[in-house]
Parts: sequence; C-alpha cells; structure tokens
Amino acid sequence: MTNRLANTLSPYLRSHADNPVDWFPWGADAFAEAQRRDVPLLISIGYSTCHWCHVMARESFSDPETAALINDGFVAIKVDREEHPDVDGAYMAAASAFTQNLGWPLTAFATPQGRTFYAGTYWPPSARGGLPGFTDVLAAVREAWTLRREQAIESADAVAEALASAAAVVPSPLPSAAALAAAAASIAAREDEVHGGFGGAPKFPVATTLRFLQAPLVRRDAPEAAAAAGRALAAMSASDLRDTVDGGFFRYATQRDWTVPHYERMLTDNAQLLDVAVASGGEATARGIAGFLLGVLRREGGAFGAAQDSESWIDGQRNEGGYYLAADRTSLEPPAIDGKVITGWNGLAIGALARAGAALGVPDWVDAAAAAASFVLATNRSAEGRLVRASLERAASPAVATLADLGLLAEGLFALAAASGEVSWAVTARELVDDALGDGVVVDPVLAAQGVASAPDQTDGDLPSGVSALAAAALAAWRLGGGERYREAPEELVQAHAASALQHPFGHGSLLAVAAGLVEPPRQLVVVADDRSGALAVASRGVDADVIAVVTPAQARAFAEAGFELFEGKDASSDLAYDCRAFVCRLPTGDAAELVRER
Repeated sequence: MTNRLANTLSPYLRSHADNPVDWFPWGADAFAEAQRRDVPLLISIGYSTCHWCHVMARESFSDPETAALINDGFVAIKVDREEHPDVDGAYMAAASAFTQNLGWPLTAFATPQGRTFYAGTYWPPSARGGLPGFTDVLAAVREAWTLRREQAIESADAVAEALASAAAVVPSPLPSAAALAAAAASIAAREDEVHGGFGGAPKFPVATTLRFLQAPLVRRDAPEAAAAAGRALAAMSASDLRDTVDGGFFRYATQRDWTVPHYERMLTDNAQLLDVAVASGGEATARGIAGFLLGVLRREGGAFGAAQDSESWIDGQRNEGGYYLAADRTSLEPPAIDGKVITGWNGLAIGALARAGAALGVPDWVDAAAAAASFVLATNRSAEGRLVRASLERAASPAVATLADLGLLAEGLFALAAASGEVSWAVTARELVDDALGDGVVVDPVLAAQGVASAPDQTDGDLPSGVSALAAAALAAWRLGGGERYREAPEELVQAHAASALQHPFGHGSLLAVAAGLVEPPRQLVVVADDRSGALAVASRGVDADVIAVVTPAQARAFAEAGFELFEGKDASSDLAYDCRAFVCRLPTGDAAELVRER
C-alpha cells in the first residue's frame, strides 16, 4: 500500500511511504480520525539518519502482520523530529514519565486528544534482551484502552499535570563570576581523565558544554575547567569519532574510549565543534570540519543539509559504518544526506563558518556562510513571508520556525555581519531578535488546537535551547551597539533559568555561556581598513575579543547609520584599529604591533 506520506517534505516520512502501516503525517486530520474511530493514537517520532529508527522500520513497520495490528487498533502518526521539534519535545517530556531510556525512535500512545498514557523507545518485534516485543506492547495498550480506559486517561492527565508543574520557573539573580566559575569546576569534575571528554558510554561531544568552558570568564577564573575543553577536543580529534577522510565528527561513541561510533554525522554537532576547534587552537581539526560541511553537507544553492545517514548500501545490504571502515571508499556508495535545510541549524553553520573564516583568514568560508544565509532567508518562508522551520529542494515546510530557529539564525547573521563588514546581515538579525522578543514565535498549531502543552525548551543538549539561542542573539546585538534593550533581554532570560542552570550546569552550557558574557564587560575590536588583507586586519585575527569587525570607512558609516553605536565616529579614515571595553575605546592605532592579543 501507499499511505499519506509519499508527498510530504520530510525524507524520513517519505522513507515510510510504502509501509503497510496506514500512516498519517502530523496534522489535524489524524486527531479527527482517532476521535471518529474512538481509538488511541500511536505517535512514532524519529529522523532520517537514525539507525534504530531504520531497524524498527524494517522489523515492525514493514511487517504486514504488525501493520495490521496497528491499523486495526490505532491511528498511526509518523513525525520527523527535525521538522517538528516542538512536537518531539512535548512527547519526549511525556515519555520521561514511563522510561528513563529516552531516545529515538520514540513511540508514544496517546488519547484521541493527544495526551500520552504510555510511551517507550525502540521495541524489538518479539521479546528479547529484557524488552517486550512490539506486538505484545500493541496488544497490551489496546487492551488497556478497551478494558481500563479510565486508568489510561487518569495516567494521561497525571502526566500533563506533572509537566505543567515542571514548566514553572522562579527567577533568581544573575549569576556572579564566582558562581559561574564554580559551575564550570563542577562540570570539569566529571571529566574522564583517561580518555577525555565527560562521562562514560555512550559518549557525546556535548559541544554546548565545551563552549561554556571556553568562555573568557572560565579561562580566567577556572583555568583547569577550561583546559578540560581542549583535552576533550584533542581526544575526540584523535579518536574513531572523527572521520579522517572527510574531517567530520560522528554523532557519538558507544564506548568510553571514543571507539565504535554511531556513524550518523549531524550538522548541529559539526557546526558547534568548528567553533570549539577554533577557540582551542585546533586549526587542523577546524579545517577538517569545514571541509566536511562544505564538501558533504552543503546542498545546491549553498545551504546545508541536516545530516548524513549512519547506514549505506554495501553488497545489497544496509550496513552501519561499513563505508567508513572500508580501506577504499571510492567504489562504495556514500551514506545518504538528509537534505532538509533547517533554519536554526543553518544559523549555527553560518555563524561558525563566518567566525572561523575570519579567525583563520579563509574568506571563502565567509562567502559560503553568506550564500547559506541568502538561501535560508529567501527559501525558508511561508506564503505570508514568515520564516518556517525547514525546506527541502526549495519547497518550504508548513512547520513553523521555533524560538531556537530565530535565535540561532540571528546569532549566525550577527557573526556574518562582523566577518564580512556588511551591515544588512546585522539589520536582518536584529529584526529576527525583535520578532522573537515580541510575538514572532508561533506554537505548533496542532499541539495548541489539541491543548497539548509543548514542553518548554529550557535545557541545552546537543544544541542550544530556544531560550539560550535567543539570549545569545540578543547579547550579540548589544555587543555591536544595538542598544541597552538587547542587554536587558538576555539578563531577564538568564535570570528566569539561572537557579536550574547553576544546579545542573552540564545541561545548561549555552545559557551559562550567555551569563558569563553578561557578567564580564565585552571587548570589542573594530578595524577600519580598505584592505581586508592588510597588516591591521591580519593582526586582528589573533586578538581575544568578543567582537572583531573589519570594515571599510563606508561600512563603518553604514553600521552607525543603522543604529549600531559601536561604529559611530569610526568612519573618518582608514587603517585604524579601535580597541574597546564595554564601548569605551582606547585611542585608535594604525600600528598592528600595538594590538594586544590578550584581554
């Protein structure tokens, strides 16, 4: 049979189009059908490069007998978590009430109104390894809905109430420098002193945490904690987690010593690790990551796909990792790329490439960041002109842009403005921040219509939360001289979550990095030069500053006229560098030797 997924935008959903399961895509139609039939929803959430999603698809969703059980007793919804992160977040939070082994594929059983009463992750087709068989789970859930419906609904209501309670936040003061240094030290206490990185197996890069450890405040007040970030990057770079051919990092290692990787490669991980590598002085690693982004993930038009699959075809069989382990790849078909252009994830890549290109003197990377930005801003839009979550092959997704999308794209555009000298990127970024601080973020309309609370995006996991992304973007606007409201906004956002962040710092790296940027006065270096390859511009690359902008006099004037006060009065002549601390600048110098590298 062909179900309703064939014409959807998501490659993940399309891969399930020939399943015998009568799938619905995420939308109001599925809820209406469940209510009409008075049966529960089976909500299956995954993504196209997820290995265990592929396994469950082959074992269960492609099996006619299993599909018949699903079709007879449930309305089945297939969700791409990368296209609908709010939906994934809501059902992942609900699933935490039933299992601590969270991950994907995520399988949630919900009332026809969408409230979860049971959930789990991967289930094998028949019982093994302590896991029940999926067909047994289906039978048990159907029996519970038929014979013990009141208990199922009570369970769903209890989960909803618990999530609503957990979402409450109590503001606290902005963390002090001492509190942030202590938070960094507590993270460093979890360092694996043998193999580098943090924790045991499975072992993740945790780039959001590494970026906090690299903050200037941490480097000054908790230097040993800061050094742990460099050791982690060095260990990962020398391990099986990094593909030495393409230069990109795999998603995670299944062993503590960084061996036996899970072979999918994500845009999110690699974009953030590019920043980590540049900050750690790992130029070879940085160049390898940039090579992977530009040579593998970059799509036609200049934007970046979401990920590269963990599996490929070898000798007619699906094989995880065999492509990377082969002595000679040239005769093998590489793993597929999920070509979805996700707005916020591209923002991460735009910012990382712009910063790396400026720091290492590779203008082609800055140009690549600009091409990606142009594509996203032109293509990832609804018919009404609003940014959407993603696009594929230039077709925009109906999924709304999230708070994280707006924040991550805005921060990337601010970095691109500083690296290129083009104020238009900063103006667009400021508009995105204003939109997000206002009413620009739309809750998933299906969740809202069903009254299903979206889980607040408050922790930093494999990428910054929506709160952290917006706070970082607003901080970037303030550092460029956008005005005090852009300092007040991230202060309020940090204060709302500071208590939780200090109590659980490992899961709040991005928010704590913003907090560190608010506690310390920023260093801002503006180089006014007609020649971007001149001595002053080259010398600026090695300066430890929060803002490094190389602009012509005309560009400095354009920034000032657009309302970015950092650039006011700096357009009179060329070949001068202005070294500023919190907008108070030293006398300008034309001598590259006078640029102080340290803060």
